[in-house]
Amino acid sequence: MKKFTICLKLLSIPAICVFLTAFSVHDSLEEYAMFLQKSFTEHYDSSKESTVVKKYELNVTNTGFCRYKRYFNNGKIEYFAFKLAKFRDLDYYGTTKAGLLYLRTKNDDVIVQTYNDKNGDVDSMATCVVIPLKNIEAEDLNQIRQNLTKITKP
Repeated sequence: MKKFTICLKLLSIPAICVFLTAFSVHDSLEEYAMFLQKSFTEHYDSSKESTVVKKYELNVTNTGFCRYKRYFNNGKIEYFAFKLAKFRDLDYYGTTKAGLLYLRTKNDDVIVQTYNDKNGDVDSMATCVVIPLKNIEAEDLNQIRQNLTKITKP
């Protein structure tokens, strides 16, 4: 009988742990991506480039990519894209009113493409994407960093 209760205890403890972890809440890539998309959309500073850029597209996808495309008044198009899993760190240069957010990757992981440029179309790689932001607090930047860091962890 003692042997049976010991075996029962040995089997029931892991079973209870598995049962409890099955109901724990884990944030998904989609939730992180939605938060990042919302933050970038709310704080994007189009006034910084309004004289040379006629429109932009800034998307964080639920498949784990960040894409930033700028359409210039002269017809030139710049496109930046990187996989969020390659995120290394971010830097913000400016004030709470306005500044530049540098999203840095581990290596040359940012795809940079230019179209309709007078110097010709260029495909290259870079280590960061620079996004102009406005009206952003330190807490917002910390949340952006935390979400990007959670995406990079397996």
